Amino acid sequence: MGLKESLRVMVVDDMATSRGLITQALDDIGVKNYITENDGRKALDRLSTSPVHLVLSDYNMPGLDGLGLLKAVRSHPPTQKIGFILVTGRPTPEIVNEAKKLGLNNMIKKPFTASSMKQCIESVVGRL
Repeated sequence: MGLKESLRVMVVDDMATSRGLITQALDDIGVKNYITENDGRKALDRLSTSPVHLVLSDYNMPGLDGLGLLKAVRSHPPTQKIGFILVTGRPTPEIVNEAKKLGLNNMIKKPFTASSMKQCIESVVGRL
């Protein structure tokens, strides 16, 4: 079984359309083993009981935003090694710097293509 088949991914975004675009890109590149959450806190709870290899999280979400989720993931021993990619429409220098300090693995800017998503994921987990 290759990495595409075994990679477990969680997509976290409060907007159904954005979750759909991310999961469509995953489908297009052959990554089928994914789960979705529409809330950062629910995602964190789910990660505690059912860890994944990679989180693709929106930055701008109510409650627990992408950076808050990243910080929580990195501070919890069972989840701290999970790959984390932030998905944002406006990657300001402040967001980028804060994310790097928190241990972000990569970032992808909206809008993205399946090809750019694949490159972004491969930079974190290796060749798909």
